[in-house]
Amino acid sequence: MTDLDRTVVLSALEAGYENLTAAVSGLGDAEMMRPSRCAGWAVADVLYHQLLDARRALRAFATPSASPADRDYVSYWREFSPSGNSDFAPESDGSAAHARHVRIVASAYPPGMLAWEWSETSRAACRAARACPHEAVETQGHVLTTVDFVATLVVEAAVHYLDVTLRLAGAPPPDQASLRLVREVLAGLLGERLPADWDDVTSALKGTGREPLSEDDLRRLGSLAARFPLFG
Repeated sequence: MTDLDRTVVLSALEAGYENLTAAVSGLGDAEMMRPSRCAGWAVADVLYHQLLDARRALRAFATPSASPADRDYVSYWREFSPSGNSDFAPESDGSAAHARHVRIVASAYPPGMLAWEWSETSRAACRAARACPHEAVETQGHVLTTVDFVATLVVEAAVHYLDVTLRLAGAPPPDQASLRLVREVLAGLLGERLPADWDDVTSALKGTGREPLSEDDLRRLGSLAARFPLFG
């Protein structure tokens, strides 16, 4: 894979997190309960899931590792594919338990508090990302270079932004640099370029199973279609 530009990746993280803050700030209970693109999850559920990711980022930036990296910003996502054998794989018991936890905790937040905590925590995570002096960090049992780790946060935020804004018409447009990174990750997992007529949003949605592959997609992808979604 191409080398990541730390400045570009850090800016993409800030843009993605700030977009989510803008999209959810001021939402009432009814709007927080609107459906998202994540099956069975409302806007509030996805937002809390993203809050957990920002908290994890804060822990990771304070957990340096002297070991060599065993994942990069592409291979990190293999455990999140349907063929992944970790607790994070779709349809696994671990994934179901996480979904249950998210639904229970997100529903317990009073109006406005979830968006406020997300805003404060996500901005702290961005500051920590810029200040992190470590070459590599540990997270979820793996070691990544710090810039690769930040890139995984960008990808997560970009995909979930598309989830959250399904029924939020006034939300800012998604960050283009973040979506380009999602496309690069999906192509890396596939080992081939994605169809040229898929724009970056379409690539993110189809590559992660949020939109089904059309008959034309199936014909053009051939045997590669069986590997979709590339991560969930």
